[in-house]
Amino acid sequence: MIAAPPVPRALRPYVEARVPYDVDFGAPGVHRGLPGTALTLVLPLDEPLSVSWPGRDGSLHRGWSSLAGLHAAPAAIHHDGTQRGIQLALTVAGARAVLGRPAAELAGSLTDLDEAALPRSLRELPGRLHEAPTWTQRVALVDRAIAATLTDAGDRPVRAEVGRALARLTSGARVTAVADEVGYSRRRLSTLVRGECGLTPKDFQRVARFERARALLGRRPLAEVAARCGYSDQAHLSREWAALAGCSPTTWLREEFPFVQDRRGDDDPGWEP
Repeated sequence: MIAAPPVPRALRPYVEARVPYDVDFGAPGVHRGLPGTALTLVLPLDEPLSVSWPGRDGSLHRGWSSLAGLHAAPAAIHHDGTQRGIQLALTVAGARAVLGRPAAELAGSLTDLDEAALPRSLRELPGRLHEAPTWTQRVALVDRAIAATLTDAGDRPVRAEVGRALARLTSGARVTAVADEVGYSRRRLSTLVRGECGLTPKDFQRVARFERARALLGRRPLAEVAARCGYSDQAHLSREWAALAGCSPTTWLREEFPFVQDRRGDDDPGWEP
């Protein structure tokens, strides 16, 4: 990855991460796009980005921008051995403030800035990025475009109680407890959360737990990761990874960090990637 300044303070409620990347995979292949609690906007350089849903014929999307809503299954990112660009993670609040619509409208979709009919400041980004000669200038262009979109969009907040519910689900709280805290029945909470982000409270909670586990993989033994992230045991963690990532945790680690040897074996990956 490329060193870049942190996301500006004014953008942080809406942009969880903004990562410039220049990756050499060594050979053409397919990279896993894992589920998370943020929408993914990728602005590739050099060539259009090709993304699809595995097992879904006709889902391949290719373009100079790639926008994916929340999803509970892995995406397949096709590459020719190298990739350069900038990837952004937009929060659920960022979907409204930056994209001008609830995240639910994009859930499970693969589209781009033009197809989604987004503001001009965003749709012009791919061409402007290609004209910028340095990473510093490219990152600055992205930040300015997002800031301009916020100015144009005005105030489009997520309902306060839904925002609180999503924050609590992200932290691992049980769905029933979250419903009680925000003063809704479980059924009403499910309707509101799904209407905002496109996932049920249970699926949002699953994806958030998976996201926490992903951050610890390779840094702690699998059994410890399972316990710290709220899985019933290591087998439960492995089943959820198979469902949400399409592979085991150790397979993902080897794909992401092929030059790091796991000396502890499949049952206890505790090395630092």
